[in-house]
Amino acid sequence: MSDQPWEEIEHSADWALRVRGEDLRALYENAARGMIALAGGEADPDQPAVSHDFALSAPDAETLLIDWLTELVYLIEDKSLVISDIRVARIENFSLEATVRGTPGGHFSKHIKAVTYHGLEIIRRDDGYEATIVFDV
Repeated sequence: MSDQPWEEIEHSADWALRVRGEDLRALYENAARGMIALAGGEADPDQPAVSHDFALSAPDAETLLIDWLTELVYLIEDKSLVISDIRVARIENFSLEATVRGTPGGHFSKHIKAVTYHGLEIIRRDDGYEATIVFDV
């Protein structure tokens, strides 16, 4: 596994990330961090930080990943939250509990419309998990 747990990859019209993690918890955290890095948010220094807790369930790991990232897109795009800290506390049986912390009132250089299922598959590798995620922009 490389030092960087995500990398932007070429995609014809949208953005795509290849994400890695030693376990599913790390994969989901790294997917969120990679997506946040793509959005390029700049926080408003006059705003106090806020926290958001999540408890999500889905029928499979891929849907859970989409649901997780979609919740974060909502915070970024609709609430202008510049996310600075991500903690997935638990992930098991296609359920996730997590907390994110960030600063509202941010400005973003790029905007994400949606997280897509296009080509999404979570793959088990010898050194952990990998997924390629495509974002509609």
